[in-house]
Amino acid sequence: MQIKDIVKKVKQIEIRTRKKTEAALMGQYHSAFKGQGMTFSEVRPYQFGDEIRRIDWNKTARFREPFVKVMEEERELTMMLVVDISASMDYGTKTQLKREYVAEIAASLGFSAAGNNDKVGLILFADKVYKVIPPQKGRKHILSIISNILTADYVPAESKIDKALEYMMGIFKRKSLVFLFSDFQDEYDSKMLRVASKKHQLLGMRIYDEKDNEIPDVGYTLLYDAETGKEIWANTSSARWRYTFAEAQKQKLRALEEDFANSSASFMNVNTGSDYSKLLYNYFQKK
Repeated sequence: MQIKDIVKKVKQIEIRTRKKTEAALMGQYHSAFKGQGMTFSEVRPYQFGDEIRRIDWNKTARFREPFVKVMEEERELTMMLVVDISASMDYGTKTQLKREYVAEIAASLGFSAAGNNDKVGLILFADKVYKVIPPQKGRKHILSIISNILTADYVPAESKIDKALEYMMGIFKRKSLVFLFSDFQDEYDSKMLRVASKKHQLLGMRIYDEKDNEIPDVGYTLLYDAETGKEIWANTSSARWRYTFAEAQKQKLRALEEDFANSSASFMNVNTGSDYSKLLYNYFQKK
């Protein structure tokens, strides 16, 4: 894309996602992710309705009247967007490529975080980590992240989710909100999901096109794997062949959902033609 086209695309995404964010997601995001914990602020006299567990017993004993500790929420969080840029993500048969759909979801999440004064960072990966944008605050930073997702060179290589998560955990020590975007076409080590989920709050988002799950009857045709470069001839007119392919995809999805559940991580299966804002709204509500 030309620079003017990129700028136009980013602005379009900002306009669309800001409406969705302000209308539905912002409040749910704030309610769901209230911060890393509580920090001591001050001590004041006890008031009716205060929690007993907040009583400062030392000061209460000293002054012979009840005092309570006032705590403040540690509001600031860090959100990490971990995005698969393997070649299969540069694909789409509907109105958007997977990469464009990811950019839009990332924008909604980013603007929600920015509205709560949280930092947002980005990791782009395929067979290795290709780019890291450190967490920062603000609208301009979110627009930069959107642009990077749209304009990245999508790599003809198998995605290594394990390497991306391992890298992230190596440089980001503090507990973060991690959104992992991929079509999960390639193998991964489920142990790494468990490790990442223990350290961070992890949501895996499988971004798929409807043709990922079912191949139509187009006769005897050459199928090409954009990541490995492998080619195979297939008789897509065969109902048995199409059924076997679709069933294999369903089994792969079930295994993926099971891996995330066993890792105590969240998972979302998102079609590029669906309204992701409703899915995110429900996710935030559950949290």
